[in-house]
Amino acid sequence: MGRTQFDFERGVSNFPLPQQIVYLTPKSELRFVYGQNQGPTIQIGEHVGSGGAPCYADMNELLGKHTAVLGSTGSGKSGSVAAILHAILERGREEEYAKWNPCIVILDPHNEYGEAFPDHKRLSTDEGTLKLPYWLFNLQETTDLLIGKTEFVATSQSNIVKTALLNARTAAAEDLGLDSKLVTVDSAIPYSIDVFISEIEKQRDAISAKSKHEPFNSVLQKLEILQRDSRMHFMMKSWDESGDPFSEIISQFLGDDEHVKIVDLSGVPNEVAGVASAVIARTLFSVKLWQTPEEREQTPILLVCEEAHRYVPNRGEAQYEAAQEAIRRLAKEGRKYGIGLMLISQRPSEVESTVLSQCNSWIVLRIANDADREHVRSILPDSLAGLTRVLSGLRRREAVFVGQATTLPSRILIRDLPPEKLPRSHDIDFNEGWQHDPLDDALLEAIGNRWRLQKRQISGK
Repeated sequence: MGRTQFDFERGVSNFPLPQQIVYLTPKSELRFVYGQNQGPTIQIGEHVGSGGAPCYADMNELLGKHTAVLGSTGSGKSGSVAAILHAILERGREEEYAKWNPCIVILDPHNEYGEAFPDHKRLSTDEGTLKLPYWLFNLQETTDLLIGKTEFVATSQSNIVKTALLNARTAAAEDLGLDSKLVTVDSAIPYSIDVFISEIEKQRDAISAKSKHEPFNSVLQKLEILQRDSRMHFMMKSWDESGDPFSEIISQFLGDDEHVKIVDLSGVPNEVAGVASAVIARTLFSVKLWQTPEEREQTPILLVCEEAHRYVPNRGEAQYEAAQEAIRRLAKEGRKYGIGLMLISQRPSEVESTVLSQCNSWIVLRIANDADREHVRSILPDSLAGLTRVLSGLRRREAVFVGQATTLPSRILIRDLPPEKLPRSHDIDFNEGWQHDPLDDALLEAIGNRWRLQKRQISGK
């Protein structure tokens, strides 16, 4: 007689009765349950206590339906993210695909992921490789940039910006041979800052009473401040009207042969970091929105949002309103259009709850803070909430993996990577550092010049 072949299926169909015998599951069966490699999966580690059974994640569930990677500082969070992304990049070679062109965009606020992906495309304000021109902003983002929400915003100021923006875009559309009748304030059409200023001045000059000029002058003054700030050059460089730069701006995120695009936000001023991340998220979503169904299927995108609590905080701070709205929409609707979201945070209780609740898979590393553990417990299904009791005692790289991307809720150990594939997130070694000479006057002067001119030293140069 041949052996009966059983197939493992998640869920419970027959519940045990009282006083029935309980059998321990041998390692061979655990390997069968956990170690299956069926469908489009990637190996992200191994199951703890299963004799080394590999842990596979369903790639479509992990990426297409959004994932949260949560853990305290020092828990191995950044290394875990790098391990997942390397597993994605290596799948094409392992499966011997003729073509394998993943598109991964990382919002990196600390400039730490570059070392983990030597073949990545770096987009940085320090090197002038990141371009987020003002004309790419929609009306809400432009209003946030020029007026803000931390102070009282008169309706008249918003209308001033809206009118000038529409007129500037319409004039530019005619120059580019586009149908100006179809242009809206949100159309991503480049326009000259000088034309925009001229449109504001026209509105102001049409009012004879100078006492009513203040709202116009306030917007013009903010524009002048932004243009004079050298840190804003990546955003405020005026369109030279020599051609349509739209494709060039979009291709920095989606074009070229580099599979990983790392947006270094460490040099972006804090007051515009929220708007900058909002523009990137909304731009990626808009590209997917206006693609045909066939184009979406052939070019899915993964957006990795490191330190998510900085850009989508669970607070009503005005400077993050645009980012919250953009990433919230991406979380809600992105799966329909082929754009996945991976949220990484050390403070899950501070991440915007609507965004976090849209994740269908969670990789939760060690969390020491009681409020954060309680928050994680609140977003997990009731049947899995008990797993949070072990979170404070997990080792480095050890995590609880739950959600649709895993066969069963599991305690896993994320795969270990060699140093050259890890992000630069190590702590400063005080013992090593204090064995060097102290700062001398020449070095202090160089540091002072960088500080004064707001120009950082590029690593390795």
